[in-house]
Amino acid sequence: MSDPSLAYSTPLSGPVAATGREPLLGGALRQKAVWVDEAVCIGCRYCAHVAAHTFVVESNWGRSRAIRQDGDSTELIQEAIDTCPVDCIHWVAYEELPALERRLDEQEIMPLGVPTPARPRRTLPRLAAPRA
Repeated sequence: MSDPSLAYSTPLSGPVAATGREPLLGGALRQKAVWVDEAVCIGCRYCAHVAAHTFVVESNWGRSRAIRQDGDSTELIQEAIDTCPVDCIHWVAYEELPALERRLDEQEIMPLGVPTPARPRRTLPRLAAPRA
C-alpha cells in the first residue's frame, strides 16, 4: 500500500519547455481567452451549468469566474456566453488578462443582494467566438 502524501513530496521532473502550441505563440489552441466581468455579473450560474469545467461561482461574492481557459470546447464556452442574461462574459486577447484583473481589483464589488448607488454596465463589447 502506498502513502498518498508521497504525491506531494515528489519533485517535479523539471521545467516545462514551450511546445509551440501555446496560444500566445500562434499554436493550434484557442487564440482568445474567456473573461467574466465580475462587477456586472448577477450570479445567475447559467455559465457554470453549461461549461462547468471553465466557470465557477465564486463563494464570497456569488459571481461567476473563469477558472480554466482549456476546461471546455470553444462551442460550449460560446453557448455559456450566449446564456448570460447581462452579457458579462467576453472573449479577450490573452495579453489583456493582466490589465483586466488589475482593473477588477480596483473596483468595489459588493456581495450580491446589497444595494449599490449605481450598477456598472457592461464594460466590453460582446465578440464572436474565436476561430479554433
